[in-house]
Amino acid sequence: MPLEALIFDVDGTLAETEETHRRALNDAFAAFDLPWSWDQPTYRRLLRIMGGKERLRHFIEHDRPEKADDALARLDELHAAKNRRYAELVHEGGVTLRPGVARLIAEAREKGLTLAIATTTSQANVEALLVKTLGPEALGWFSAIAAGDLAPAKKPAPDIFLLALRQLGLPASVCVVLEDTVYGLRAAKAAGLATLVTPSFYTDDQDFSAADAVFDTLGEPDAPALHLAGAGVGRTLVTVDVLRSLVA
Repeated sequence: MPLEALIFDVDGTLAETEETHRRALNDAFAAFDLPWSWDQPTYRRLLRIMGGKERLRHFIEHDRPEKADDALARLDELHAAKNRRYAELVHEGGVTLRPGVARLIAEAREKGLTLAIATTTSQANVEALLVKTLGPEALGWFSAIAAGDLAPAKKPAPDIFLLALRQLGLPASVCVVLEDTVYGLRAAKAAGLATLVTPSFYTDDQDFSAADAVFDTLGEPDAPALHLAGAGVGRTLVTVDVLRSLVA
């Protein structure tokens, strides 16, 4: 089947955003007078829970930190404050795209491929990242943005990818997903989608054996990608041709 669309995850795939999310969370905790601070090991553990609000709820209900009941009663407010702080940090230049992302998006647009996003992060977070890193016009480059709570179940359930496919009006057989987590990989595969993985800072210890291809990044001419598994042996850039081979 010919390749018609690329479906991107956001956090960890388009950009290494998780440290910015962690900082925004800790800033929100301080603003709400919560004596919490998530270090990297804590955040790595909690990233097994998909969805920012779900992650917060899990921490409050299972870790039972000080002031847990107060925080649970203000969960929506706390999560909204964290997202506002995240948007501020992104606007301040705290996040850059991963190597090869802008290059691949430009090539895909030049070759007439459709672009889409499927993510558990909020629509506002997606828009903040796209506008800051690619410019306001980038919001019009994506024919579908399936984000946040639009799907009833988070990854690894396939719901968000099935929603993106419905929005695109395309079958899974002509699309390729770009992901960075095993949960996103499982979700994409459950939706019948070919998937290329570029592990991120917080996911480099996960099992990507089910992926169609794995590279450390998408690569730049002056910063070659390292092929890790699957299709694309010998390639140092993830290009449209590499992605076409996944659906051929």
